[in-house]
Amino acid sequence: MNPFNIESALQGALLSQSENEDFHTEYEKELHFYSAVQAGDYELVKSLMTPLDGIGHGHLSNNTIRNNRYHLIISIALITRFCLEGGMPSETAYTLSDLYIQKADVASTLNEIKQLHETMVFDYTKRMYDLLKTTITSKLVLKAIEFIHSHIHTPFTVSELADTLSVSAGYLSTLFKQESGMTITVYTQKMRIEAAQNMLKYSEQSFSDISNYLCFSSHSHFISVFKKYTNMTPRKYREAYFRSNWTT
Repeated sequence: MNPFNIESALQGALLSQSENEDFHTEYEKELHFYSAVQAGDYELVKSLMTPLDGIGHGHLSNNTIRNNRYHLIISIALITRFCLEGGMPSETAYTLSDLYIQKADVASTLNEIKQLHETMVFDYTKRMYDLLKTTITSKLVLKAIEFIHSHIHTPFTVSELADTLSVSAGYLSTLFKQESGMTITVYTQKMRIEAAQNMLKYSEQSFSDISNYLCFSSHSHFISVFKKYTNMTPRKYREAYFRSNWTT
């Protein structure tokens, strides 16, 4: 027997949300936002960021300030995880997380919480951008990487990417390989597999839905590429890591 009556509360909340059409943000949209922070893509982050008390964030407390504070802490935790997986040094990521949560704990007004949220998001974004810049020197390759991250859920060819940047596909491919150490196709695959890892960890979406969402040509192709980079099938990966980060 559950002493907290969670099942009854769950059914009541689901009914209320359905009647009021007050649903949580789709996981794909959340993933797109956190992936943009991970990629250090300031403009994309700016366009995707929504207020802590906006539609789709869920109701965590009847107290407005406390509700926003809870959402801020959740956002800090998720952004920290994504940036860790994007290469941010663990001590930096966790210490930043501690500092922002401490500041969230003492923020006493909605305006303070809102400003702290924006500062935190763009702080992590800038740090990830600077981290990326340490290994990439040309603006052209940086722009190519920003394009790849913002089109991780959209199919595109190397020629289409080159056309967007007003250069030849051959020149872009050569420069990209020189500076990143991998081809554009391999880099794109790696980013999509990282996105798939996050979806397998934090969502309950089916393997085929994840495969389609990340533009793999078939489910079998998704499994093959995923195993190539992780040495595990998507099923085994989910069994091993599903929401494990919530307990660490």
